[in-house]
Amino acid sequence: MEKKRGRGGEGEKDAKKRKLLDELGESRLPYLTPKDDGFHQLWKTKYSKLILKNAEMIPKDIHKEVQEAFLTFRKHACFFQDLIRIKGKDFVTPVSRILIGNPGCTYKYLNTRLFTVPWPVEGYEINYTHPKISEACKALIKLNDYLHGDTVLALQEHSLTETKEMEDPPVTDRHRDYATSITGMGSALGDQRPSHVPKNDCTDLKGRTSYNLTLLNYMDPQQMPFLKQEPYYGMGKMAVSWHHDENLVERSTVAVYSYCCEEPDVDNLEKKTWNGRDPAIWHVALKVAWDIKTPGLAIPLRQGDCYFMLDDLNMTHQHCVLAGQKPRFSSTHRVAECSQGTLTYIMGQCNAALENLQTDADLKCPSLKSLDVRDIKRVEDTHNEVEFEWLRQFWFQGKRYRKCTDWWDEPMSALEGKWKQMEVMTSLLLCEFRKEEQMDEQRNEQIGCLLPLLVERQELRQEWLTRCHSKIAESLPDDEKPECHPYWQDDDASMPLPFNLEDIIAELQNLLES
Repeated sequence: MEKKRGRGGEGEKDAKKRKLLDELGESRLPYLTPKDDGFHQLWKTKYSKLILKNAEMIPKDIHKEVQEAFLTFRKHACFFQDLIRIKGKDFVTPVSRILIGNPGCTYKYLNTRLFTVPWPVEGYEINYTHPKISEACKALIKLNDYLHGDTVLALQEHSLTETKEMEDPPVTDRHRDYATSITGMGSALGDQRPSHVPKNDCTDLKGRTSYNLTLLNYMDPQQMPFLKQEPYYGMGKMAVSWHHDENLVERSTVAVYSYCCEEPDVDNLEKKTWNGRDPAIWHVALKVAWDIKTPGLAIPLRQGDCYFMLDDLNMTHQHCVLAGQKPRFSSTHRVAECSQGTLTYIMGQCNAALENLQTDADLKCPSLKSLDVRDIKRVEDTHNEVEFEWLRQFWFQGKRYRKCTDWWDEPMSALEGKWKQMEVMTSLLLCEFRKEEQMDEQRNEQIGCLLPLLVERQELRQEWLTRCHSKIAESLPDDEKPECHPYWQDDDASMPLPFNLEDIIAELQNLLES
């Protein structure tokens, strides 16, 4: 089962945040926007792995199809606020999301596993609920391919620039026009493609740039009156707080396409002089993680702009999204770390665990092939993993995925069938423990292996049950309400073990003490 992220990491992060806020008091750290002297030089020296590509440099057909896709998903009510868990408490995200990507992929953030609505991939049959949703998914995989090509080129351009600057120190141009500087950066991301990539770089580049999914975001700030204020720089209201993106392949790029349904009224805005960033316009902001000496950076995002967080930028820096006035969509393309997050992976784990179940036709009832503690642990670890990382995560999100496709129905049914067989395996193991001919020393070793996994199972079942019936969960629309599934009553003859494992845990503890 995926290991829970230790509280030590979260505690360390909270301690750093408290220390920084204590140091600041009522004051605020400095940050620069395009109108400030030194903006371009700061970007070039401290944020050089952030690349912005202006909307006019992106093909018109990409804009048209992607923007229509956003509106299609909104029209068909496919964006959902996630019920996330932070420090034992549930919160509804201010941003609504939907995950699109390779069939069978998942993406986990803030203890929530999202499941992809699959975009069209050769070899997979995908039934969409509406032809327009099919077209929208096609538009996003087209954008994904386009951004992949740009990302490879941007990484190579950045590498060449670094090499050149080591040979020839850069000349500071602190008064360079902002629009020119952005156009200059964008021009490095034109329609050209690299003619040669060294062989030893090819595999690494592919692994860090082959986006396997995109997390689509939508938010209307007018519907969210209680957005948090940015705490360190006084940048205004945040749609997304300061963070590193989670669950990504190390040093992989994140590429973001941004689109506001309407641009703000520029004529009225130009009459006002803002201190800091213009609150009517959406911005992406960056800071060096836990550094109070380097000023932050706030970059305005116009309709159809793209930005790329290259290489290790997501690890060394934090970013947040500052809310504007108008509703905004974004498509955030990622190389998700999927070694334990694909349907292929979890099916493989289940099949390996079920190899220990003997179900020959000539046997009256099933039995376990091995009682070795290593086999017990492998099976019961997988038992917990499929229940809590897959089944309960999926059903906790209600019926949202059926708004777009029925693709996950069959796989989740198959996973539940394998999970039920593992329930049988646990019951068979308990039967072995109750046999009087069992040697105490061997039995105690086996019980000592099983018991902590059952305790974890009991605790997590109660946690998910509580979450599913919380006030905040009950307030969600019917098709978004969490389902506590699988769930069954103790008198359910189809289940070999009860849902509540307290009595079984107590029995095993008594056997160990006897």
